[in-house]
Amino acid sequence: MSSNSTLMTEGSIPKKILIFAFPVFIGNLFQQLYNTADSIIVGNFIGSSALAAVSSAGNLIFLITGFFIGLSMGAGVVISTYIGARKKDYIKQAVHTAVALGIVSSILMTIIGTVFAPQALLLMGTPRSVLPESTTYFRIYFAGAAGMVLYNTFMSILQASGDSKHPLYYLICSSIINIILDLVLIGHFHFGVGAAALATTISQFTSATLAFIKLITHTGDIRLIPSEIRFNRFILKRILKVGLPSAFQNSIIGFANVVVQSYVNYFQKAAIAGIGAYSKIEGFVFIPITSFAMALTTFIGQNNGAKKMDRVKKGFLFGATCSLLLAETIGLIIFLFAPTLISGFDSSPDVIYYGVQRARICAFFFCFLAYSHVVASFFRGLGKTIVPMMVMLICWCVIRVSILSIVSAFHRTILITHWVYPITWILSSIIYTFMLIKTIKKASIPI
Repeated sequence: MSSNSTLMTEGSIPKKILIFAFPVFIGNLFQQLYNTADSIIVGNFIGSSALAAVSSAGNLIFLITGFFIGLSMGAGVVISTYIGARKKDYIKQAVHTAVALGIVSSILMTIIGTVFAPQALLLMGTPRSVLPESTTYFRIYFAGAAGMVLYNTFMSILQASGDSKHPLYYLICSSIINIILDLVLIGHFHFGVGAAALATTISQFTSATLAFIKLITHTGDIRLIPSEIRFNRFILKRILKVGLPSAFQNSIIGFANVVVQSYVNYFQKAAIAGIGAYSKIEGFVFIPITSFAMALTTFIGQNNGAKKMDRVKKGFLFGATCSLLLAETIGLIIFLFAPTLISGFDSSPDVIYYGVQRARICAFFFCFLAYSHVVASFFRGLGKTIVPMMVMLICWCVIRVSILSIVSAFHRTILITHWVYPITWILSSIIYTFMLIKTIKKASIPI
């Protein structure tokens, strides 16, 4: 069984959440730093076309990877619930089923990514000037997709047990490796965007290997025994029941962002590079959001399994407050220093113009983005993953795409690709509030 240091059903609620969230925060920070360094090195050593190529592939990559990451999130919820309920046999079966699912998922994602890259990029309207480099980056990235999928699978198991420290160590290690490889392959040897994808692939396999070693040498209930990796039909059904809605939710968001990217592509290389640079900066906003969302999913999952609903309520309120305040603070920093931040990727005036324009519109609305994600984590922790999937489908896909289509039918402007994000963040927050109140009353969670 998990030790009292990682079990989240007992002890100080703020302390338990912060102890879990802080390593995730640092790990996400390192991951975002190496993603950002990736783009900075590409933009400065190769140029705007290469930066545009990497940026144009980014949303399409998330469309595919987001689905399989969602499945691993579902596995984490199931495992954390069994840990909270102290069901040892179920924990063991869930761990090995999750890894089996991760192996199958990695094979599927590798095939999908490498085979359909050129067709998907063409459908997005990727400019011919950056298409060859985008395709190269895409195919190399997905040739090593197994590292990313398996790492997320192993990480979800460790985090479900309350262990967020070891995933942090592995992310730091992979981040350092990625940056060093970028500097050597791109900065020194000038190998091109394919080298950036190769560096990412190598670093992801490194973190996956380290997490795998940790699990097979673990002394608790989540220990992984390679010879016992197989599907348990009952556990698999439950993981899919919880994980598929999260997987579809990620893909829905990814699809909507691909549509937005196709509209951005219309404005050619400078817009793609500028908004791509902004997206790397926006990634820092997601650090506190993701950290507390992961902490809340595990915290709520374990306490829901232990039937401690008062702790569920108190933990959610604390985590949500921290997430919103941190996201809005980072948003203010981005608003004030946007020109300097964007110019670090590419000093071209047009690139800076488009990046700053997006930053100045979105920065003050990050509190709504954070709120939507932490409420989604609340529902995932309870195993109600259909709720966030439906909210994201309506707000972040149907409405987002509809707004783009309607406005562009009358006047094609880059501004609508900026405003469509805060508009849909606000709408999802409103709907989530109604759903949250309804669920709290129905589940008899103390108000």
